[in-house]
Amino acid sequence: MPRYSIIIPVFNRPDEIDELLTSLMKQSFSDFEVVLVEDGSSKTCQNIAGYYSKQLNLRYFFKENEGQGYARNYGYQRAKGEIFIVFDSDCLIPPNYLQEINSYLELHQVDAFGGPDAALDSFTPIQRAISHTMTSFLTTGGIRGSKNQIGPYHPRSFNMGITKKVFQKTGGYRIPFMGEDLEFSIRIINAGFKTVLIPNAFVYHKRRTNLIQFYKQINYFGRARINLTRFHSGHLKILHLFPLIFVIGFISVLVLSLLNQSLGFLGIQFYIIYLSLIFTEALIKLKSFKAALYIPLTTLIQMSGYAVGLIHEGVQKFRGIDPNKKYVDLY
Repeated sequence: MPRYSIIIPVFNRPDEIDELLTSLMKQSFSDFEVVLVEDGSSKTCQNIAGYYSKQLNLRYFFKENEGQGYARNYGYQRAKGEIFIVFDSDCLIPPNYLQEINSYLELHQVDAFGGPDAALDSFTPIQRAISHTMTSFLTTGGIRGSKNQIGPYHPRSFNMGITKKVFQKTGGYRIPFMGEDLEFSIRIINAGFKTVLIPNAFVYHKRRTNLIQFYKQINYFGRARINLTRFHSGHLKILHLFPLIFVIGFISVLVLSLLNQSLGFLGIQFYIIYLSLIFTEALIKLKSFKAALYIPLTTLIQMSGYAVGLIHEGVQKFRGIDPNKKYVDLY
């Protein structure tokens, strides 16, 4: 039996799967299988799976469309390994990823783990800007893959590992989408399992390829944060409200500038300084002026998309509308 089972749910993204499987062929550690779960796609990757099954220990399954959480459960149920690892289909895996995981687990007893996400230099300037915006301390507070995170680490499903025992005790994902990974992570921790971030076990996360897709995705994340409160109270903190505060403040400053130009200008200066800091940070870290130029725009999209998502799902929750009953095409 393989030591690791890599579970990959996919929905209408055969090109991404092609790239992901190519990266898995380059792993320096080879004791693993791939469980590819097609979640009711109309544009399948069956032919691609057939090609790579000659070069990888790969099994392909097709199931009815229910959402990524249930697709991962489907893969867990069929996995043969001791440790299950989930990737999103838009990830690329560095050659030493599994070796880093295995070396860490040989020295530490943990039940669930995750790693950060990063961007390749070959990504487009927009993709690199989006990746930086999603991981910068100045925008997210460092809650995504930060070594200095306060409290227990909550693995995210783009790069998440669990032992078979964790799945057997928790039953896996409780909801199919919209915060399903955080809901699962919270139950893993509440069940007494130990979680950890493995800093060197990063993946290259392509995320969305244009700004419209990015807005839709980040809007979904805002909705997911509210959906999480349907299951776990106390997981909506002031940090999660920062985008909403940012947007309300920005609109207020614009209105104020129409009523009092001096006061409005002071408020606008604050936002200019803030965006300039993020731009400078991106320029230093990305070493790409073209990618850094997108940072003010991607930051505004991130803040507004998340804020609108919070408001939208907050209203839905107030009205008693539950999105977890059936699959919806969120983005």
